[in-house]
Amino acid sequence: MVKNTALPEIRKTVVINAPIEKVWKAVSTSEGIAAWWMQNTFKPEVGCEFVLNAGPYGDSPCKVTDLEPMTKVGFDWDKDWHLTFELRDLGDNKTEFTLIHSGFDVEKSTAFGQPHSVVREIMDGGWEKIVREKLPSYVES
Repeated sequence: MVKNTALPEIRKTVVINAPIEKVWKAVSTSEGIAAWWMQNTFKPEVGCEFVLNAGPYGDSPCKVTDLEPMTKVGFDWDKDWHLTFELRDLGDNKTEFTLIHSGFDVEKSTAFGQPHSVVREIMDGGWEKIVREKLPSYVES
């Protein structure tokens, strides 16, 4: 019997007071992502390999896996994680943004030796602030 060691994904959803085109630009361009999250070399092309500059944690290799204009951006982040940014047009200049961060495994640790179970909790709190405050603040300004 295979033991499931996966930890729950992190999901954060927020409604942003801006048209979907503006939110899309913030989550699908290098400049946009840098403005609310991290410096990067992202290009909106499936298969594009890019780097996220994680400050004290150094550069993380990434690869774009999904790109559906105005709807979804997905990429592998470092060796274990996957991020998806999903958008939904609510009309009336409102856009629903959902972040999904998956790939956490109770039996794995980061390159820095931190168990995924610990890192998941830290990142859950970090994403809370980024998704609910930094992204809306950037897009709505």
